[in-house]
Amino acid sequence: MKNSLLIIFFFLALMLSPSFGLPSNAGGSGKGNHHLKLQLPAGVVGPESLAFDCNGEGPYAGVSDGRILKWQDSKLGWTEFATTTLFRRLRRICDGTSSTILQPLCGRPLGIKFNPVTCDLYIADAYFGLMVVGRNGGPAKQLASSAERIPFRFTNSLDIDPSTGVVYFTDSSMYFQRRQYPMLIESGDRSGRLLKYDPRNKQVTVLRRGLAFPNGVTLSKDKSFLLVAESDSRRILRFWVEGESVIYSPQPFAQVAQFPDNIETDKNGDFWVALNTKRGNDKTDLVAVKLDGSNGNVLDVLEGNKQNALDSVSEVEEHGGYLYAGSPVQPYVVVIKA
Repeated sequence: MKNSLLIIFFFLALMLSPSFGLPSNAGGSGKGNHHLKLQLPAGVVGPESLAFDCNGEGPYAGVSDGRILKWQDSKLGWTEFATTTLFRRLRRICDGTSSTILQPLCGRPLGIKFNPVTCDLYIADAYFGLMVVGRNGGPAKQLASSAERIPFRFTNSLDIDPSTGVVYFTDSSMYFQRRQYPMLIESGDRSGRLLKYDPRNKQVTVLRRGLAFPNGVTLSKDKSFLLVAESDSRRILRFWVEGESVIYSPQPFAQVAQFPDNIETDKNGDFWVALNTKRGNDKTDLVAVKLDGSNGNVLDVLEGNKQNALDSVSEVEEHGGYLYAGSPVQPYVVVIKA
């Protein structure tokens, strides 16, 4: 009996240890609802999009005060990697803020992605447009802020073709900024655009106009097509890519029941789609779905289990056997074993 109790105690201690079932740099315990929170620095919220660098380090997250932060480990936590504000002297009022009023001055990085060839980090900043920063971080450089003489109003998400360096990105509206997104939705605005930036000639091309709140964008694993989340219609659209051109008439790829946000391609060529709103409308409480890369059928789901930890999920990034969930409003990144 005594030996049995010792064995039970040993396994309980193992399961409750900081490293059980979690990435080696995470720290803390993943028990409870089988997730871990990587808490952001005080005052900032909204790790909208996540990325891992060429060495597999991270995650990196763009947050509410205009900075890109990098997760180091449980001892160092988050450290500053880059900034997007074009007004350097405002850093004292920007750092640590979650004010939407200050975002047009401080910047608000949304989509972020490393080019795996150059290791540069590309940033879709809601107010400053398409930006880039080198592998060592620092102040980001603005690459584009308009297309066809029309300024970007709500630069949102991006993905990169590493073979060409071409960046595909979305501008969610020609009229409404990010802080006005409720008006964008209520108005039924269809002025969103899908665009591409070619670093070889530094030109921006509009690939599609008239989209209803285009949000997440991702390239398929074989680079044969793009997926775009059209949030206002709850649709995932497919744009076939031929060489370096895009067929401009999209095809429906999937219809989802909730507001789709960012889309991420996993190592198998399937797609994680974050579902940002209307939780709890069914018994499953979905916060994300994984879609089959060939036909758009649902392969897997991520459920919120009626808990607040996964409120307003904006992105699910699968990396190293774990799911990393971002949010536009929460003060943490959630880590879950895949």
